Amino acid sequence: MNNQAQNVIDSPSNNTVFMVWNFQENKELKPVFERICALVVNLNNSAQVRSTGLKASIVMGISYHAWKKLALQEPLPKELVPFEPIVGQKHVAVATSGDLHFHIRAEEQSYCIDMAAEISDVLAAVADCKEEIHGFRYWDGRSILGFVDGTENPTGEDRAFFGIIGNEDEAYKGGSYLFVQKYIHDIKSWRALPVSEQEKVIGRSKTNDIEMTDDVKPANSHSALANVGDDLKIVRDNMPFGNIANNQMGTYFIAYASRFSTVTQMLKRMFIGEPEGNYDRILDFSTAQSGTLYFCPSIDMMKDFTG
Repeated sequence: MNNQAQNVIDSPSNNTVFMVWNFQENKELKPVFERICALVVNLNNSAQVRSTGLKASIVMGISYHAWKKLALQEPLPKELVPFEPIVGQKHVAVATSGDLHFHIRAEEQSYCIDMAAEISDVLAAVADCKEEIHGFRYWDGRSILGFVDGTENPTGEDRAFFGIIGNEDEAYKGGSYLFVQKYIHDIKSWRALPVSEQEKVIGRSKTNDIEMTDDVKPANSHSALANVGDDLKIVRDNMPFGNIANNQMGTYFIAYASRFSTVTQMLKRMFIGEPEGNYDRILDFSTAQSGTLYFCPSIDMMKDFTG
């Protein structure tokens, strides 16, 4: 087996569709799952042939509960477990259900829509789409809060090292842990803050994306708590989304990692605090509405799943 990874370490495209599907009860799942694995492999191959300029791909993740329902191989990936809520004194990283997760991205929105439709055609007979988020690339690579997002992302060969499982779990080499959270921002309160106060929340300058020095950066700033060290990184592929009329502006946080324990450590620092009670102040303006862990098998393993 070549252990070819899914496209988990590519940089964000201009458009994204995130989909979360839950299996229905008392359905014959295996044949449909085999079809969806084959479809994802096919769509990825087709995207490469039709136009490399589209930067189009689909990444599929499988949750712990779905892995069990589908009776996939055991033992499971070493760190694939049901995500448990992380409860701080003020904020909670909630845990929500999800069986399959699809990360669809392309430069052209129409391509994302077409791929989402193909997935829905296969899954609709046995599963319900619980969440569908249409993300977009905000100007200058920024989040909807106005700050550059993903500055701490690994680059070059480090993206594969931190984003894809290697020899530490030989049976699942080429796979990746995927953790997602849907955040809704209190945009009105955020925009009411002076820029100087926003910068203290993030720990970076807003215009030029320069990190504050340690003697200036607040201990409860996002950059101080969300960064757990140069030896423990994740590949973030966050995307803004929103509806102006409903004031539902948010960020879909998405992390690919070779070790889920790195994500857990980051979340504990953010929600519980370091030390306890010194939580990430960005959470006063950003509420997590979902939280689910998935495993993204290698392309070769997905081909094996097709039967």
